[in-house]
Amino acid sequence: MSKFDVPVHELTRRPGHTSSLQLEIDLDDAMGQGAATVPAGAKIEVDLRLESIHEGVLATGEVFTKATSLCSRCLEPLELAVEVDFQELFAYSLEQEDDFLIQDEKINLEQAITDAVVLSLPFKPVCSEDCLGLCSECGLNFSQD
Repeated sequence: MSKFDVPVHELTRRPGHTSSLQLEIDLDDAMGQGAATVPAGAKIEVDLRLESIHEGVLATGEVFTKATSLCSRCLEPLELAVEVDFQELFAYSLEQEDDFLIQDEKINLEQAITDAVVLSLPFKPVCSEDCLGLCSECGLNFSQD
């Protein structure tokens, strides 16, 4: 069973039933490969609401974690708070190639959470909007005295 698996046997085929839970997941692998990443070993907290509907189980959640990066202007290390919402339908049967499925009365949130987190990471993270960056000739950090 994956860390991202959530049992839904109490909700399946019971439209209108809901369930709320909180998950805390320690990442085995990093999320993201761009300028910012959520490193392996980071904690991900998920506030999750599950709702049974005719087509399957609707998962709505809010994800909280920390990403690491280097400032794109001065190259100083920084930590970024990540808060992102997601919503995915986990269907009883596959209608489209990219549908999420309920399998063995469980849903696996890994892809939904990864997609939401990675898409929320900045392309050019900065330590502050006032960061002056580095001198292009000598490499001096203009933001430091």
